[in-house]
Amino acid sequence: MALLGADVRLTPHRREVFEVLQGSTDHPTATDIFTRVKDRSPSISLATVYNCLEHLSSAGLIKQVHLERGQSRYCANLHEHVHFHCETCGKVTDAHPAAGFDPAKFWNLPAGTKITRTELAIHGTCASCATKG
Repeated sequence: MALLGADVRLTPHRREVFEVLQGSTDHPTATDIFTRVKDRSPSISLATVYNCLEHLSSAGLIKQVHLERGQSRYCANLHEHVHFHCETCGKVTDAHPAAGFDPAKFWNLPAGTKITRTELAIHGTCASCATKG
């Protein structure tokens, strides 16, 4: 079975992992995904989850999110966006660019640079944590 017209063979385990990510807004780690998939597919192993994530990432169907030295997290949102990481509670949320935002005009890049994608994490304190502290 193919996925979204991509040249990806969607095995039952890949489908489970992909569906968990599509229904997630918290940018789970591989261990988080394993825990969520395990209820639906008891025979899956953590190694299989990692293999599925690698395959889906390589195929461009999900994004791998790196936040400093922590475990990689995963995101099914393929629209151009950056990630906001709350350093107090650890929550990661998507932040989409304002209409008309052009990163080539915002950053002082070398002349003639062509941006193909943006991978940026913004760190700070979310509104919920800021009101607590």
